[in-house]
Amino acid sequence: MNIDEIKKIIKDGENSYIEFKEENIRAKELAEEIVAFSNSEGGIILIGVDDEGNIKGVSDDKIEETVMNICRSSCIPHIVPFCEIVEIEGKKIAVISVPKGQNKPYYTVDHKYYIRVGTTKRIASKEELLRLFEASGSLHFDISPVEGTSMKDLNLDIIRDYFMKYNTFDLFEESSESVERILVNADILKEVDGRKLCTVGGLLIFGKNPEKHLPQNGVSFAHFNGNEISDELIDKKIIIGRIQDVAEQLMVVLKNNMLVPSVIDGLKRKEKEEYPMLVIREAVVNSLVHRNYSISGSKIRVLMYNDRIEFRSPGRLPNTVTIEKMKIGVSYARNPFLVKYMENMRYIDQLGRGIPMILKKMKEAGAKEPLLMEQGEEFVLIIYKA
Repeated sequence: MNIDEIKKIIKDGENSYIEFKEENIRAKELAEEIVAFSNSEGGIILIGVDDEGNIKGVSDDKIEETVMNICRSSCIPHIVPFCEIVEIEGKKIAVISVPKGQNKPYYTVDHKYYIRVGTTKRIASKEELLRLFEASGSLHFDISPVEGTSMKDLNLDIIRDYFMKYNTFDLFEESSESVERILVNADILKEVDGRKLCTVGGLLIFGKNPEKHLPQNGVSFAHFNGNEISDELIDKKIIIGRIQDVAEQLMVVLKNNMLVPSVIDGLKRKEKEEYPMLVIREAVVNSLVHRNYSISGSKIRVLMYNDRIEFRSPGRLPNTVTIEKMKIGVSYARNPFLVKYMENMRYIDQLGRGIPMILKKMKEAGAKEPLLMEQGEEFVLIIYKA
């Protein structure tokens, strides 16, 4: 990083990715800042600059060694930032570049998990900590128990049909104790302190009214007459229910909102699709199966414009997954329960094939390449009209 870049950072002040610290910062506090950045999106700590952006400098010639020792001894797992010393206005500044962590969650030696929020660090809440563990792959939210639920919240007829079709036995021929044991072994129920609670996935696939206990479930659909969210609203719907039913209903809504132009092929009139329906179905099911259900209060958003459809799913990509990896078929099952059951019910084919197929089909249709990106706390897939 050159001097002009650092001067600009200092001039712009602290933000979600920039923190100023004076040389007398305590080792414990510096460890907390580094952990917070690693648990978030990474960032830069300038040591030798006060909160107002005044350059104070550092006098310790071994500041880099000191920082690295703190990262090894006070951050778990160990964090390895990039440290460089830059001289500005005759004073030395330590520039500590902390990468986004690949082994989240990180914590300090006193077992506290910090995250970066705006210009400050704070101890992660229970929900935020849950998302950190989920992103690491050490916890899967879709098999977590949902408080206040019981087997009464499940549609046993649908569960029976599932087991009849895929496991070739009749659930209704079993005793009530045997049924409970089967549902626990299938991760549809989870035993907690002697109680049998529905799991998140159990409710989403087999629940009577999943949104009663999981208000984040479902899709918010909007169709605009234009290419901006401020344009005229043509249609708006909230689609709720079991995720397989949401997928089917959303497909109907999308198809009903599409124009169906036609071309003359010889003596016949042939309909021409705006979007390949195979691509749309894959995008719909992917958004439902792979979203982060631990983020409460936020539904999947599907926004339809004149030139594109946007699928906006709550939750950033898990630790090891990148956009480039997704494009070549590398994937990660955030919700392995949902993947397993939706795959058995033939809603999805094989983990990792969805995005490459979407890219291939849209290229064949002559459309602009679909855009994949993380935006805020959402993963966004944009499919452009063919």
